[in-house]
This record gives sequence, C-alpha cells and structure tokens, in this order.
Amino acid sequence: MFEITKKEILAPGIKLFNVSAPEIAAKAQPGQFIILRMDEKGERIPLTIADVDRQQGLLTLIFQEVGRSTMEMGELNQGDHFLDMVGPLGKPSEIAKLGRVICIGGGVGVAPVYPITRAMKQAGNEVISIIGARSGDMLILEKEMEKVSDSLYVVTDDGSAGMKGFVTTKLQEILAAGRRPDLVVAIGPLVMMQAVSELTKPYRIKTVVSLNSIMVDGTGMCGACRVPVGGKTKFACVDGPEFDGHQVDWAIAAMRARMFIDEEKTAMERYHHAGGECQCQKKAR
Repeated sequence: MFEITKKEILAPGIKLFNVSAPEIAAKAQPGQFIILRMDEKGERIPLTIADVDRQQGLLTLIFQEVGRSTMEMGELNQGDHFLDMVGPLGKPSEIAKLGRVICIGGGVGVAPVYPITRAMKQAGNEVISIIGARSGDMLILEKEMEKVSDSLYVVTDDGSAGMKGFVTTKLQEILAAGRRPDLVVAIGPLVMMQAVSELTKPYRIKTVVSLNSIMVDGTGMCGACRVPVGGKTKFACVDGPEFDGHQVDWAIAAMRARMFIDEEKTAMERYHHAGGECQCQKKAR
C-alpha cells in the first residue's frame, strides 16, 4: 500500500499527490515514470514522476482528470492509499552539459519537464523554458520552472497570462532571434510535440519528446505502447518514453492514442450515471 501524504489542486482538473514510495524514490531519475492501481479492479495508470524527495521517500505525481480512472483518482485524499505501484520505469533522460537547452512544457506536460529542466540547469546548461496552457488558470508550476531556468516564457492560447499564442509561437521568435539551442525538450499533448518537432527539423536542432502512449504492463511484454520511430517499432515503456521527435511517426502515434475513445466515453457515462463515485468510496459504505 502506498499512502498519499499530500493532495493539492494546481488548476481546474489538475491535481498533485505526494505519495510515500521509498524504494522507488531512492532510484527514480528525471524522465522516468510509474504505473499505479487504486484497487484490485483499477486500471493501470502510468504517470511521469514530477519530483522526488529521497530523504522522505516521497514521489510527486501530477495528473489531469481526463477519464473515469483519473477522475476517480482525483477523489482520493491525504491519508488514502494506492493498492500497488511499480517503478521507476522507462529510460531516464540523458542529462549532460550541452550549452543551451530549451525546455518546453504544454499543459500538464509541464510536470514531467520540470525535473528535466532542473537537472539540465544543474548540469551547467543555459536553460530557456517555455510553458503554455489554454488559459492562465490552467498554468502549473510557473514559480518552480522560473527557479530552475535562466529565462522563462509563458504563453496561453487566449492571452490571459503571458504571451498570446502557442509554445511554438515563442520558440519561433527565439530561433528567429538567432538564439539557437543545442537541444530542445518538449513534453505535452501529441499535437504540441509534433508542432515543435516540425519547427525545429529544418534547423537540424536535436529535439526530444516524451510519448505518453497507452500502456498496460510497462515492461515491453504487451506491446500496447508501440510506435514507429525512425522506421522501427519502438515501445514507449522500455525504449522510451523519450524519443527523437524528428523520427516519430506522428500520424500513427495519434491514431493509436484514439484507439479506445468509444470505450472511454462509455466508461465516463457509467461513472456519471453512478453519481461520480469511485470504487473506494463504494467499499467504504
């Protein structure tokens, strides 16, 4: 059992949990993730580790309520427990002193890009960060990103905070000004990561993205998270989750991300029909 020691609402539908998991916290590195279950009938949910407190044995997990399982998870509170959790999974980010690095986070993707940004700064790089969201109230970790960046730019779709536009709008400005980076790291919605990769490709700037593919076991056995990268089949759980954005087959990645839309819709309808109660609440009655 893994206890939730802290719960915080970061933005509408975006929540932060600190979870006691000493063995995972002792080994976790930037870029890695865990898979958890709330109960015996729960879905296996992959989440990138947003932060680690090795001394306290805590993981920071940040997630957005987008489906039945994450909405049920959002109903848990401090003192509740997850049934099981496995990790750290996936390959860690490659951290090195490269020169200038641009770190880009879109929406809840700011959570996984944060530990990478901090590690890149600690490695001696000049770090330029761009974070974006639909609106100002959906921005997360702005202060945290500012502390670990040499420069931080905020963009929102509606202009309610920072610059109006998309993360690619600001990235294009930086590149046009001649501030060429040695590496771009982009994490967020597939369409955002694709747009960043397409923008940097003509400049031949190495671009790393993190794929949040549908996963089941997280060990490469099931093949659910497969995606073509550079003409070869890769598994996000063991070969990634980070890949060369210029090599990802974005059309197939998007198609696979939509595979279970009908099932997700049915699950949400049943969830709302049941009054929005999670299994743990029903068991408690």
